[in-house]
Parts: sequence; C-alpha cells; structure tokens
Amino acid sequence: MRTIRRHRLRLPLALMLLAATPAIAQQQPIQPAAAAPSRSFTGSDLFGLSIAADPQISPDGRSIVYVRRSGDIMTDRMQSSLWLIDVASGRQSPLVAQGSSPRWSPDGTRIAYAAPDGGGSQLFVRWMATGASARITSLPGDPQALAWSPDGTRLAYVATVAGQPTTLGAAPPKPEGAKWAEPLTVIDRVNYRSDGPGYLKPGYDHLFVIAADGGAARQLTFGSFDDGGPLSWTPDGRAILFSAIRGPEADRQVMNSDVIAVDVTTGALKTLTTRDGPDGAPRLSPDGSKIAWLGFDDKRRSYENSQLYVGDGAAANPRSLTGGLDRSIEDAQWAADGRSLYASYDDHGLRHIARIGLDGRLTSLVDNVAGGGIDRPYTGGEFSVSRNGTVAYTGGDASAPADIWVLANGKSRRLTTLNAVLTGSKALAQVRKIAVTAPDGRPIDAWLATPPGMPAGQRVPLILEIHGGPNSAYGPSFSSDVQLYAAAGYAVLWTNPRGSTSYGAEFANLIDKNYPSADYDDLMAAVDATVAAGVADPDNLFVTGGSGGGVLTAWIVGKTNRFKAAATQKPVINWISEALTMDNTLFTSRYWFAKLPWQDPMSYWQRSPLSLVGNVKTPTLVVVGSDDYRTPVSESEQYYAALQIAGVPTALVKVPGASHGGLAARPSQSAGKAAAIIAWFDRYRGASGGAGRTAP
Repeated sequence: MRTIRRHRLRLPLALMLLAATPAIAQQQPIQPAAAAPSRSFTGSDLFGLSIAADPQISPDGRSIVYVRRSGDIMTDRMQSSLWLIDVASGRQSPLVAQGSSPRWSPDGTRIAYAAPDGGGSQLFVRWMATGASARITSLPGDPQALAWSPDGTRLAYVATVAGQPTTLGAAPPKPEGAKWAEPLTVIDRVNYRSDGPGYLKPGYDHLFVIAADGGAARQLTFGSFDDGGPLSWTPDGRAILFSAIRGPEADRQVMNSDVIAVDVTTGALKTLTTRDGPDGAPRLSPDGSKIAWLGFDDKRRSYENSQLYVGDGAAANPRSLTGGLDRSIEDAQWAADGRSLYASYDDHGLRHIARIGLDGRLTSLVDNVAGGGIDRPYTGGEFSVSRNGTVAYTGGDASAPADIWVLANGKSRRLTTLNAVLTGSKALAQVRKIAVTAPDGRPIDAWLATPPGMPAGQRVPLILEIHGGPNSAYGPSFSSDVQLYAAAGYAVLWTNPRGSTSYGAEFANLIDKNYPSADYDDLMAAVDATVAAGVADPDNLFVTGGSGGGVLTAWIVGKTNRFKAAATQKPVINWISEALTMDNTLFTSRYWFAKLPWQDPMSYWQRSPLSLVGNVKTPTLVVVGSDDYRTPVSESEQYYAALQIAGVPTALVKVPGASHGGLAARPSQSAGKAAAIIAWFDRYRGASGGAGRTAP
C-alpha cells in the first residue's frame, strides 16, 4: 500500500465552471495543513481511504485473496492491489502490487489474476508455493470473467476481438508523407457508444481458452455478438456456460440474453434458455446435474426482481427458488454438496447473504454485506464460498468503507480494518435511522447523519441527498460525500422513496411509467420528519442528488421553493432528448414510457423537469461529467441554459474526463465536486443555530 506523504497537497482538479450570477471562481488548491492535525474529515482524506473488494476464499477455506483499492495521490486514482489473508489468524500480506480479478485454481495451489502490462491488462498465474508469477497471455484486449477448468489445466476468459470499421466510399489516394485528417467514422450500430468506454470501437467480446501454464489462446465463440460472463465449466471440462444476446436482430434486443453452452473442442453452441427476458450468470452444480442462473420474464416494466432459477444439466424443467422472496438476487453460488446455494440480495437497504435450499427454503446468514463504492451510501458487496461452507465477504457500516469479513460455523468475524488509523483520527458524523411515513401511509426508510459535535437539541442546516436509479437503494453505508457535507456543518438525510429496490417489486414499480411522481411526496415527508425531530433548520434546507437523484432534484425545485439552494448532478432534464442520446439507445422508450417519443411527446414532456423550469426560483448548481453518455452532457447544458434564460442563479460544473458512472472515480475530482456543492450551499446558507464546522 502506497504511503500518503505529509506535505502540501494541491489537488489537480480542473472543474470548469460557467456562472450566471457572481461566479464560483476556479477552485483554490487545498491550503497547507495547520500546525495541529485537523479532526475534520476533508477532501484530502479521500486519498487515505481504502476499500476491500472481490474476496475469493481458497477451496479449503484457509486463505482469502482480495482486491484492495487505495487512493494514490501521485496518480489521482484508486489503485488495485491483491492481498492474502490467513483466515485462522487474520494476518494479511501483500501478494501483487497491481492486480484484479483473482481466482483460485481448483486445487488451491495457484491464483490467476489480471494485471496491467503495457497498454492494457494481461492474464497472470501465481504459484503459491514458490511465489513465482508468469504472464500467460498477450492480448490486445483486457481479459475478463476468468474461470479455471475443473482439472486446473486451462483458463477460460472473455476478451474483445477487434473488427473492421464500416466504410462508405473512399478518400482519394494519400501522397506518401502527407499528413491528412483522420478518416471518416461511419456508425451503423444501434448502440454505438457506452458510458465509460465512450464511442465503441469495431469488435465484439468473445470466449477464449488458454493453457494455465501459457501458450497460444484459442478463440471459442465468434460472430457479431457480445458474449459475457461469468463463465462456468462442466465438471468434465468439455463445455463452458456463458450468457449472450445472439440470433437475428440481436442488436435490437435490450434484455433478452440466454444461457448458452459452448463445446470446448468443436466450438458448437447450444442455447439452453429461450424466453423473453434476461437469463445470465449460469452456475453448474458440483456434479453437473443442475444449472442455476438468474433471470426474469421481461414485462416491459421499469423494474423486475431477478430470480434464482434451477434446472437440470441442460437447464430444462426450470423453476424459481425465490419467487416468493420478492427481492432481487444479486449473485448465487453452489454449496459443495449441490443441495443448496448461497445467494445475496438487498432487503430494506441492507445486503444479505442467505442459504437457499432446492425447495426454496431460505436461511439468512448475514445482513452487513457492503462495498462497491465510497462516495455515496449505495447497497453493494461481494462474497465467495469455500468447499467447507466458509463464506468470505465484503462488509461494514457507515463508519468506514468495506472490509473483509468471514462467516464460519454460524459466526461472522471481521478480518481487516483498512481505515482504522484514518477514521480513528477523525471526528466523523454519526448515522442513525429515522422513521418516515409517506402521505399515503407507506413507511419510508431514511437515514440521518449529523455534524460531529452538534449539541443535542440544536437545529442545523440540512442537505437532502437523493439516490439515482431510480430503481436502486441507499443504506447505512459509508459515504465520503455525506462525511464531507457533515464536516461542513450540515446534517445529511438520505432515503429510499417509492421506486427504490430492496422493498419488493410492487414498491419499485409504483413509479413505473410515472417517474417522477409521488416519490417527490416521500422525499418531502422525510424532510418534514427531520424538521419535526428538531434536527433540521426549516429555513436552511438544501437538496442534491445524482442521475435519478439529479432528475428529482430538478423536479423538486420546480415544485417547491422551500430549499435555499440545490445542486442537480448528471440529471435528465428532457426525456425526449435523453431517450435519443443516451448510450443504451432502445432502453428509455421501451421500459419507462408506453409509447415512442414521436408517438406521444406530451407524456415525455410532462415528466421532464424542463417543463417546470418556469417555476424555479431556487439557486441551482448543475454538475456533470464531460464524458457522460448515460445522461449526456447536453441534458445538463439544456438545464443550465434554461435557468440562465429564466434568470435563476446558476452555475455549470463540468468534471473533465468523467463518465456518468465515474463522476467520483478520481479522488481529487470527487473531493472537488463535493467542495463545489458545499461552496454553492454556503453562499445561500442563512444564519442558523447550528453547530458549525468541526473544531480542529
């Protein structure tokens, strides 16, 4: 782990700000530290945070290899390294300085992993007895979905196979030595760009197999289709299961993947599931007699629970084991005896791991699974299971990012405390759950963080932080945004209004074809509850949120003037333009509206925050990543322009190089984004009897 040096820190944030009212000037670098260490949580502390991910327990249950993501102040990135934990003692040691996706060989003697090498990632194998590692691939694309063959002699993975660009006509001959412009780009794919990667290069993802000790890789699947993992070998090593959308009109399908088996020798494909709806994440039972997978019947609604299915060895006679659970299964893995599976799912903002029998009987094992991100308190987390039933998982609470935990003999135990030194030196906001009742009587889960050192009974400014999705969930997890807001003297409220996941399909679909709508009322009820509890100053209310939360933020300021200021992050402002410019071209009009934009434009307009801009009086900051292709930059720019025209105090913050999902991926930009929002709120924050900033 790279040590953070104690010297003057200048965050290389290049947030571009355009302002109508007195400008938010270019952000100032963080000032030199005071003589005494500060107890406040600051933007600089983001470089000191680490989070555990992808825990992989050895087949015998004695060791865990996991990915540790830690801030690197010199590269301004979260760097991934591999660490090894002895389960019995809890001792850990570094394994690989840079690496990801570790996977144990079936006999536990080797670990395969991906690591940077040159311009991309390659596949490596480490021999645990000697500590030697060897690169076994020379790929033009990054390996994904690593899977060992049952006998440990081969590895399967997914990688991109480059294709030829589409052309129309040809440029004239180019003289030798001439410097011409780049050739024309011709786009003819339905989905031609993706948030994160950007505009897609010609090519498709396919399956490969390589000997575990190196050699030439062999491509198993072909065609103009993207094949994906996770991959699952048959016990005899003759076939591999994967999922893909294949067949005629494959590029016009959104969620209609099938489980497919490929013969490793001949490359012959056999489609095992054939319904209208996604089937994926196949897992063969240890003896190969059954297949488990995740999926659902696509009813063209905004949300469906992903159910756990089991069929025979060819996926015939499928039955759902979780139809009565009314929760979405995130991952499932077979127990060694093949008579049950371990599965993770979210319930009331908490991620659980349970054991599910083939009769559908469920036994909850743990409910503190956490992980995935640092900036906001989304549900998340990962797990793996050894042959003796020991479970390794990422877990935690609101006090720190996820650590590694182990569940054995019915008891869970924390194995790492990656952030104990940092968090122990900081005054952090305390988090508690609060009771909220919606106007229609529905209970709404909400959590409240209060500024460190806030005197009991004293009111403080409140920030309402709204999750995205909108079909997702917040929970009582660590959030750097929440801690930064609280350190600035704000209480922070986050909720799971109707439309959120982890409360059943009916609750999530209360906003189906009707978003935004009564979720606004749920959010206002949560704010009212904090005011009634004597925490929130009703004259100092603020609101922010990203993606779906950005939609609701812009919707809220069009509905009410109760908030002193707002910050809408990566919002959708105009559903017609979003439906025609987002990266998943067919999604919005197919699942969130009953008709196409040109068939019923008013239904799109009536649910667009842009339709309410004439009502907005609240000073509103607009924040977006410059490379956002999910809720494209043009959405934020439209809203900024509309607010300008309407004479509403506003500013536009662009985060250079940031995608939708990566708005907070660079620590300096994550800190800078939060600082910009705090500065905007501070500008309009009135005098309050609140407990100000934490004393150093």
